Amino acid sequence: MCGRYVSTRRPEDLTSLFRAGPPPAEQVLPPSWNVAPTQDVWAVMERADRTSGEVRRDLRAARWGLVPSWAKDLSVGSRMINARAETVDQRPAYRRAFARRRCLLPADGFYEWAAMPAREGRRAYKQPYFIHPDDQGVMAFAGLYEFWRDPTAGDDGEPGASWTTCTIITTEATDAAGRVHPRMPLTIAPRDIDAWLDPSLQEPEEIRALLADPAARPLGARPVSIAVNKPGTDSPDLLTEIDLDEPGPPHFTN
Repeated sequence: MCGRYVSTRRPEDLTSLFRAGPPPAEQVLPPSWNVAPTQDVWAVMERADRTSGEVRRDLRAARWGLVPSWAKDLSVGSRMINARAETVDQRPAYRRAFARRRCLLPADGFYEWAAMPAREGRRAYKQPYFIHPDDQGVMAFAGLYEFWRDPTAGDDGEPGASWTTCTIITTEATDAAGRVHPRMPLTIAPRDIDAWLDPSLQEPEEIRALLADPAARPLGARPVSIAVNKPGTDSPDLLTEIDLDEPGPPHFTN
C-alpha cells in the first residue's frame, strides 16, 4: 500500500511539467514532507468545461481518500486511500472512476515500513524508508478521483458542501521498493500520460494496458527517522538518512 508520501514541488513547476492549467487562487497547498490520508493533495486531471465542452487539463486540490458519489459519509475515504491495480476496474467503488475520472498525483517519493525483528535490548518495530527516483525527478502516481456532495442540508435548506476526492493505484513492488514492502504506488510512464488522463478513453482493456509500468524510473530507498510515523510531523529533516544499528535486508510488513 501507500500510506504516506512527499510532495514539495511548487504548483507552477507542476503545471509546467504536466502541461496543465493553474489551480484556482483559493487552492493553496504548502509543500509537505509527510502527506497523510484525508489531507488535500495536488492532482492533475482533465475535465470538459461545463460551458464550452472543451476538455482542459488542470492542476487541482483533492482530498486523499476516495469517496464514491453514493457514499453516505465522508469518512469512507479514510479506508479508500489505495486501489489495487489487479482489481481496480472490478470494484464497485472504483469502477466508474477508472473508466472516466483518472488523474495523476505528483510526488517526490513515498514512505514504506519494513518489519525489523526483535533483538537483545530492543523490541520488534517497523522501520520507515523513503523510496524515491534515483534521478530526483517527479513521480506521477496513477490515481482516480470522484466528486462527493454531503447529502445533509444546511440550515438554509441548501445542499451540503462538496469535495473532490482521490485514491492512489498500487501494484506489486519492484526495484528498491520491493526490498522494503511488497506493494508500491503505480506510476504512469510519460508516454502514456495523455491517454491516462483522457476522459474519452473508456475501454477497460485499453485503460488497463496503461498500468504496465510499475516505476517509470529506477528507485532508491533509504531508512529515515521514525518521526515520520506521526502524521502531524512535517519537515525536510524527515528525508535525512539514518544509520541502522543492524545491517541486512528487512522483512516485509503485512
